[in-house]
Amino acid sequence: MRGDGDGWVLDDGARYWGLHGAAGLLLRAPLPDGEVGILLQHRAAWSHQGGTWGLPGGARDSHETAVDTAIREAGEEAGIAPGDVSVVAALVTHRTIGGWTYTTVIADAQRPVITTANGESAELRWVPEAHVATLPLHPAFGSAWPQLRERLASLDSTT
Repeated sequence: MRGDGDGWVLDDGARYWGLHGAAGLLLRAPLPDGEVGILLQHRAAWSHQGGTWGLPGGARDSHETAVDTAIREAGEEAGIAPGDVSVVAALVTHRTIGGWTYTTVIADAQRPVITTANGESAELRWVPEAHVATLPLHPAFGSAWPQLRERLASLDSTT
């Protein structure tokens, strides 16, 4: 089903997917070895920035909040059920001069949930947080990752 947010925006001399912005889900869960895992999506070769790793996410529809978008997209792209996640924060991780935004929604799961990839994913993988930066990351996610790690650390220090 195509939403009313699907489409490219040209801003800052670059193309961005999502007429109303975009959002993705940074889902964390404890791994069996005690580390924290992050669910990453290896983007299908045909997709924008294909072959890189990022978060399940996509275009925001006009009636959605960033949290709604991230949860919907995680369901579409990874088979994540809304009841399996607990949203803990939302952070705008990219903003253009023209006002286009990408929001990263941080959520926790009690354990690594089973995922089902759709055609936008070459693979879905639970990656230890400490190893995320070793993968070829989507450029925007790679730029945001240091800020996201700081936010994750601050969330962990308040629990």
